Amino acid sequence: MNIALLLEMAAEGAPDRVLVGSKQDGLTAAELLARSRRAAARFVSMGVEQAGVVDLNSEAVPVALFGAALAGVPFAPVNYRLPDEQLRALVARLAPGAVVAGPDVEPRLAGVDGVDVLPRAAFLDAVVAPDEAVAGDLPFVDPDEIAVLLFTSGTTGEPKAAVLRHRHLTSYVFTTVECLGAGDDEAQLVSVPPYHVAGLASVLTCVYAGRRLVYLPAFDAETWVATVEAEGVTQAMVVPTMLRRIVDVIEQQGATLPSLRHVSYGGGRTPLELIERAMKLLPNVDFVNAYGLTETSSTIAVLGPEDHRKAFASTNPAERTRLGSAGRPLPSVELEIRSTEGDVLPIGERGEIFVRGEQIAGEYVGRSLLVDGGWFPTNDAGYLDDEGFLYLDGRLDDVIVRGGENLSPGEIEETLLSHPAVADAAVVGVPDPEWGEGVGAVIVLVGGEAATADELRDWVRERLRSTKAPTVVEFRDALPYTETGKLLRRVLRDELGGSAG
Repeated sequence: MNIALLLEMAAEGAPDRVLVGSKQDGLTAAELLARSRRAAARFVSMGVEQAGVVDLNSEAVPVALFGAALAGVPFAPVNYRLPDEQLRALVARLAPGAVVAGPDVEPRLAGVDGVDVLPRAAFLDAVVAPDEAVAGDLPFVDPDEIAVLLFTSGTTGEPKAAVLRHRHLTSYVFTTVECLGAGDDEAQLVSVPPYHVAGLASVLTCVYAGRRLVYLPAFDAETWVATVEAEGVTQAMVVPTMLRRIVDVIEQQGATLPSLRHVSYGGGRTPLELIERAMKLLPNVDFVNAYGLTETSSTIAVLGPEDHRKAFASTNPAERTRLGSAGRPLPSVELEIRSTEGDVLPIGERGEIFVRGEQIAGEYVGRSLLVDGGWFPTNDAGYLDDEGFLYLDGRLDDVIVRGGENLSPGEIEETLLSHPAVADAAVVGVPDPEWGEGVGAVIVLVGGEAATADELRDWVRERLRSTKAPTVVEFRDALPYTETGKLLRRVLRDELGGSAG
């Protein structure tokens, strides 16, 4: 099915329900559908083969997304934070195409061959009033055609374009959301950027559920808290770095956020200390940890509200640790842990996470990553416990090889994070003249707390073993994360590269 069907079903069932913007003057389902159809007609008349957005969050995102779907062309949101050379190179890959650009980005895209740059304001003005000259029948769109292209971060090599087809995205939405299942008072605050899969999933799931989308153009913790209060926001999705800043503001302001009912978080490792703080500050909020990837059309495993509360209240160490898990796989997703030889591993053993299901795309432009009848190797390491809870253990290529022994950064990080003075920790490999690689740790301390490097080495040595104790320990005010919550291990490896020895 075409993802535009999600909007068409919502507009048919509740045409007057506000889906985007403020409750008073936001876009209704019927208006969003009408504007998306006009956008589609415009894309068709321009003869574009791909359409995109290079902009902050705004109503232009859902209009262009559904407009591209109705026109039968891929939608490609591009990271506006990229340097000019990289940004222009990515946009050039959309030719022949058109991109909606914000006022700050538009001048940076001038002269990109084969790409029409549509200023955001002009684009939105053009889809308000019908234009009979371009109105007409829109093309049939096969469910197997490309709905969305999402570019990887490109930290090493040229960014790859992940392919999400209509059938992948509609499968994810239909199996996780009830059509118009949201109350008409519900509103979701979207602060992740439009080029992140979570931002895309928020549009699709909220529109289908009939939940109003409230956009924060760019994330700022104080503005986030103020918007929740002003707009009566009931739901939100954040990445861990956002959650930490939000928790800090809530503590400073004494905010209670009475309208807020549900917060999902994901996109990176969330320290146990952070989610415990959030749950204490917002005891009436349902927290959900969502684990997913771009290539899996967003979420594939969740730790739900009851899982959070049970783990938070438990004195059983095994149950308590589940607060740091990614929860259980969605019913529609199969998940296995495999060894490097491809064998399915037993409970408790660490290996690579493989997933399979209708929503799993596992594809880049020109290359499928699926193996063995539809299984997608995630390149994420992890293990399952005896009740099916999934624990993530970093990326496979983050493994530290010390004297031929593979050491998991995630295991060492979790041990460091269990120290009462440690707020955040990152572990990377550092050069070692004797062992090839050693363990380097970068530590952020809890405000007002103190710990020495030797104390933290002993802490790891006593709980794991001496080979896993960090030889290099550095203290920082903060760790480097991307704006979508990914730890920049490569940056830390480069910085610590000369520290060993």
